[in-house]
Amino acid sequence: QVQLVESGGGLVQAGGSLRLSCAASGRTFSYAMGWFRQAPGKERESVAAISRFGGSTYYADSVKGRFTISRDNAKNTVYLQMNSLEPEDTAVYYCAAGSTTTSVIQTPMYWGQGTPVTVSS
Repeated sequence: QVQLVESGGGLVQAGGSLRLSCAASGRTFSYAMGWFRQAPGKERESVAAISRFGGSTYYADSVKGRFTISRDNAKNTVYLQMNSLEPEDTAVYYCAAGSTTTSVIQTPMYWGQGTPVTVSS
């Protein structure tokens, strides 16, 4: 069992930056990790994913070049550095864990409770 707790969300102006953190309990080095988001009135979408030891990453086209996913297995923490934020990035951001970089995007095994991000124009 893995428990995930996100933090770092908040209100930021367009063009600004935020770093989200996802603190995990349990043997998180055994899992690939991902970030998702859900904007008001929209379906949840994948944002980024990272393999168990960080050697492989995935980014949605909408965030490529602006967001960076990373992990510190010693701290059981996954990060999402978000730069050049746009109002369209406004959403609740969720952390997830899965078996592989592909499966964490398609069928996550564990979810966090989410942290809201609001980007003002």
